[in-house]
Amino acid sequence: MDCISNPPPCEEDGKEKVESLPRVDTDVEVESHCAKVSVVDKPVVDNDDKHKFQSAKASSIDKFGVNSDGDHECKNLKVSSDDKSGMDVDGEQHFQGLKSSCIEECGKDSDGKQVQNPKFASVGITGCDISIKDEHDEYVEPKVGVEFESEELAYKCYQRYAVMEGFSIRKDFVNKSRINGAVVSRRYTCFRQGHRPRKREANVRKPRQETRTGCLAHMTIARQPNGKFRVTHFETRHNHELVTPTTAYMLPSHKRLTFSQAVEANSANSSVTDGVPRLGMGFDSEDLAYEFYNAYAGRIGFSVRKDYVNRSKIDGAVASRRYTCFREGFRQKDKRDLNVKRPRKETRIGCQAQLVIARQPDGKYRVTHFEEKHNHELVAACRVRMLRSQKRLAVGQVVEANIVDGSKIHPKSLSKLMYKPTGGQGNLGYDPIDHKSNLPSKHTRDMSNGEPEDILNYFQSKQLKDPSFFHSIQLDAEEQITNVFWADAKMVVDYGDFGDVVCFDTTYRLKDCRPFAPFIGVNHHKQMVIFGAALLYDDTVESFKWLFHTFIEAMSGKKPKTILTDPDAVMAEVIEAVLPETHHRICVWHVYQNALTYISDIFLAFESFSNDFCSCMFYHEEEDDFINAWKVMLDEYGLWENEWLNEIFKSREKWSIAYGKHVFCADIKTVQLCDGFHTNLRRYLKSDIDVLQFFKHLGRVVNDWRYKELEANYDMTQHMPRLMGDVILLKHARDIYTPSIFELFQQEYEKSLNFVVNCTESGSLFKYKVGTYGHLQEYIVVFNSIDISVVCNCMKFESMGILCSHALKVLDYRNIKVVPKQYILKRWTREARV
Repeated sequence: MDCISNPPPCEEDGKEKVESLPRVDTDVEVESHCAKVSVVDKPVVDNDDKHKFQSAKASSIDKFGVNSDGDHECKNLKVSSDDKSGMDVDGEQHFQGLKSSCIEECGKDSDGKQVQNPKFASVGITGCDISIKDEHDEYVEPKVGVEFESEELAYKCYQRYAVMEGFSIRKDFVNKSRINGAVVSRRYTCFRQGHRPRKREANVRKPRQETRTGCLAHMTIARQPNGKFRVTHFETRHNHELVTPTTAYMLPSHKRLTFSQAVEANSANSSVTDGVPRLGMGFDSEDLAYEFYNAYAGRIGFSVRKDYVNRSKIDGAVASRRYTCFREGFRQKDKRDLNVKRPRKETRIGCQAQLVIARQPDGKYRVTHFEEKHNHELVAACRVRMLRSQKRLAVGQVVEANIVDGSKIHPKSLSKLMYKPTGGQGNLGYDPIDHKSNLPSKHTRDMSNGEPEDILNYFQSKQLKDPSFFHSIQLDAEEQITNVFWADAKMVVDYGDFGDVVCFDTTYRLKDCRPFAPFIGVNHHKQMVIFGAALLYDDTVESFKWLFHTFIEAMSGKKPKTILTDPDAVMAEVIEAVLPETHHRICVWHVYQNALTYISDIFLAFESFSNDFCSCMFYHEEEDDFINAWKVMLDEYGLWENEWLNEIFKSREKWSIAYGKHVFCADIKTVQLCDGFHTNLRRYLKSDIDVLQFFKHLGRVVNDWRYKELEANYDMTQHMPRLMGDVILLKHARDIYTPSIFELFQQEYEKSLNFVVNCTESGSLFKYKVGTYGHLQEYIVVFNSIDISVVCNCMKFESMGILCSHALKVLDYRNIKVVPKQYILKRWTREARV
């Protein structure tokens, strides 16, 4: 960069004489819009009254021209570009730049005194070298000969240059003085400089991605006698493509700059927070950072997992840590998975959402990286409490609240807090007391003192909280409360979704032997749901007729397809009269329970009788097999004359599995379901509790059931059941069915793998004989190629709602790889409540 000498003075034609000073002489206001560099321009004035200024800003030259208005205008196009401006007779001077902010404002007053704005630092010109003195507001394009006050300022300058060009830099070698250890020279290189050593790559399982390409671009600085650092070598050529502005944020250099700027912005706005993590945000400890991110995750709808942590080798303190979404990464394959009967469900799907914090010199932990996007659906607000990290938070809040108020609520009772009914006071719109269906006689059981008032007050309080709460009361001949029925809004909704099969049970008794009669069913997870309940102080035919009419009224007239009850002659008469179109089945579990009472002596006399009787009850699905097994049992134990066994055999079509294959029962025939209901409710049925205590206990049971459904719904969205193989049919079924139903479906498919098929054709109908290899028993499956229908004589689909293994074998034989739509029962799907 050559120095420019002062030009000869201008001609005396009325124009103002311009002296060769580093300031422009005006008596009017000055505007400047330039880059963040403070420079002093050395002017040159020619015979045409044009002012030329030498600019120290990266070897750029400012050219000033004078127009008829006398305005001074300076337009700085960019780094290393020519600046052109004009000056009018009024002496207004304008400085404008494209890439930068103001350089300086200066002028000379009417007396010719030089005026300088003290807010801006200067760049001195010594010979042909440029010396950078300010390290905050300036930027100069690196070039050989440019001097910097410190090596740090040189690094920042080269770093900004690299970001604008599209590459990242790395600190390379450094030479230090042997006398005082001060830096003598240093080189900054492109991050792709050199090549990575390959000696240890043979032992590395997952080698790092190659980034170095031997790029020679670099900048070298050396300390001068005056203590400044001068650029001695500057290479601009690269042997690789530079990044675009859209991907520049990925450069390490850009990240460091962005983080520094974010810290400054966060410090300036430390009092303003919206609960969203931001780059540069500071925390006093890593625990506070985790709590903040976990609270944010709770509002958004995901759980937080603590990922890697780096600790200091000096004091063991946490240097950096990463918190990720709980669905981050993928589960590693384990050789032992083949031996696991019930493998864990898959949860990780490679989500990249994360928060990284690192300890800074000031002792605070600041956010160095924040990824907001997830690759999966977030959890709804009503299910957030079931997330693992949110569970800990919720339980902690409850425990803390208990300590404050002295209550003794156990954290496991948290589920009941989620179902506090809300609502305003409203009119019922109906009379809860049914005056038209009074009993013709007095009720058979008396109420205790104050019990009618307690029941009415309880129902009124429920009605105030939940306007949709339904209850009805039957009176006897003396206008006394005899029977009561109630159902809240959730029970009505559950019945609308899963009321095709209802189990009505009157075997539960409170004190004084009054029956508690719940209407229950199963949801799409095969979990129990309750549709309504009744307290009966009279169990005559008229009472049960009133109860069933009231139940149907509460459910908007919808009648169940199947109803299962305990063996009772009165019940059978009522159902035939009130629900003639409904299939009435006797719950086989109740038959078994009655057997334990009526023929208990036989169970005690013969140890093997229990197994044989259970086999007849639960395990014979063919009519002939059931009759033969029953006869063998009577012969072996000499029970042909037993009255009770003969009586239940006459009603076998009501309870035997072999006679109910054509009736849909939603699989409500197993001991596990009914026994589970009995076990859950028995804990709250105490002989010494009053009716209000019973209502409260029942509410807790119902809340527990509903909470389990919420857990199952959440688990369904976060985990996918494991497949036994890469089978298209199983993948299709897994996406449709709930996990519990899919497991049953997959078991049926597994059975089908051992089947053999024999086919006979008759037009569009194909008849298949399907049996297990090596066994004589065969099932008949009829396939219709017109409507893709498949019917098996085992009738599993008709009774349970999923295709049997025999039908699946035929579909596979016909190359049908998805479940036909007509065989997908909505009540078993993930969308059952939609």
